[in-house]
Formats: sequence, structure tokens, C-alpha cells
Amino acid sequence: MPPPPSKKRNKSWWKKALLAGIILLAAGAGIYWYIATEKFADTKDRKAAFTVNALDFIHEFEHNNEAANQKYTGKIITVNGIVSETEAADTTMNIKFIDTASGSYAIFAFQEKHLAEAKTVRPGDSISIKGSFSAGVYSRLRKTTSISFQRCTLNK
Repeated sequence: MPPPPSKKRNKSWWKKALLAGIILLAAGAGIYWYIATEKFADTKDRKAAFTVNALDFIHEFEHNNEAANQKYTGKIITVNGIVSETEAADTTMNIKFIDTASGSYAIFAFQEKHLAEAKTVRPGDSISIKGSFSAGVYSRLRKTTSISFQRCTLNK
């Protein structure tokens, strides 16, 4: 029968486990802080990777949502079209381009920095918006595609 493990060896294992836990906790906190405080360059100053017509862009997602998402994810895109709707909120202004035939739409969120310029836009205006593509999602319930953008600005 082997001798029982020594108390010294047992204490050493707990100290290592505690140290590893503290290191992992600190690393997790650092990653969270980095993501939570991440700053983006102003979209107005960034060059667009693509310039598209709103209805053609919506149709591209309706045709092949997965391929379009892969193509545009994380990219700055300039979208030209006629405004269908505007939605004002406290800290945000949303502008929509809607394909009236299918009900699918692209929605652009303008935040504080460019809120004043977005509030001047009215339905029926022909405009150009530059924004960071977020996602294109097909709803089986509604049978429509919604395409969302963030950090948007009017492209003049």
C-alpha cells in the first residue's frame, strides 16, 4: 500500500490552482474592458469598400443571404437610394430603404455624432449613406430580409 500523499504536496496544488484562477480572471476582465471601451474611427473619414444601389443591395441578400453576409461583413459600404421611412428616438435616428414589392429593407442607425444631419432627411429624399454593415437577416415568419448598418453618416 502506497503512503498517503503529503499535506505539502496538497497545499502546493491548491496554490497553483488559485494562481491560475486569478490569472484567468484578470485576463477575462482585460478582454472585457478592451471590447467595452473600443473606439471606432469616424465612418465619415473611412473609405467605402463598396458603393451600391439600395434596391440592388436588398435583392442581393434576398437572392443569397449567406453569400452576401460573407461578402459585406465588417465592411464600410455606401448605399444610394430613396428614403422610405425615418424613425427618430432619443439618441438614435434610423433611416430605411424599403423594397415595396417584398417588404425587405435596409436600416441605417445614426448616432449622436451625425444625428443632426440625419434629422434633416425626409421620406422621398434621394440620398447616399455610408455605414458599417452589421448583418442581413431573413425572417421566415415575415418572409422578408432586414439589413442593418451601424455608425452611419450621410455621404456628401
